[in-house]
Amino acid sequence: MNDFAVVIPARFASTRLPGKPLRKIAGKPMIEHVYARGKESSASEVIIATDDQRIADAAEGFGAAVCMTGDQHRSGSERIAEVCDIMDWSDDRIVVNLQGDEPTMPAVLIDQCALLLEDTRADIATLASPIASRDDFENPNVVKVITDDDDFAIYFSRASIPYSRQAGDREKAVKTAMHHHGIYAYRCGVLRRLVASEPSDIELCEQLEQLRALSLGMSIKVGRPGLRPGAGVDTEDDLEAAALALRSLSP
Repeated sequence: MNDFAVVIPARFASTRLPGKPLRKIAGKPMIEHVYARGKESSASEVIIATDDQRIADAAEGFGAAVCMTGDQHRSGSERIAEVCDIMDWSDDRIVVNLQGDEPTMPAVLIDQCALLLEDTRADIATLASPIASRDDFENPNVVKVITDDDDFAIYFSRASIPYSRQAGDREKAVKTAMHHHGIYAYRCGVLRRLVASEPSDIELCEQLEQLRALSLGMSIKVGRPGLRPGAGVDTEDDLEAAALALRSLSP
């Protein structure tokens, strides 16, 4: 496997769950669980990137490497791009964006995402699983992706894609779509180009940053994990669900 780093972007502000990275799950701040998932992977470096001293202090308290970034970033990708520059990583360096609210992301999936970039045709790599239910297919909070026959992304959407014009093909549509998981691997040069570009119209419409990459002509390889990662944490109920899921990850 190519050498890679994991960077975990973390910000204190959250509309639905203020102070989210420091909220406790099973007695530890959520960011500590995310960091542990990164350390369990094959990454040579795991770094928490934040602009908040409270997060930095907590992370250093449990032994994490921390990179302080600016507070102007609009996305985790922009924050990670700054880390690439601060660390003076080459354009060929692979970095995995592990979201700071994914405490149950199995380490094997972090490795799988990085490994997808061994396909030299891929600019970006990500993961997606089969749609679990028709409710998920119709839920705008579940991002869908459709791919070509070589597992490269054609389009991502919050809408129910592909659209079935015939009632008898609706189940086929559900089986065609994939549930996109918010983990990415990039080469630093690709990430630098991505964040230096203006948002595309389709990105602004869907509010999905990966659509900027497709607008720029970048190729996104989509891997299909052997197990489904747990859901991210956005609400109080999600904290409880994550605590239960973490028990299944324990040896």
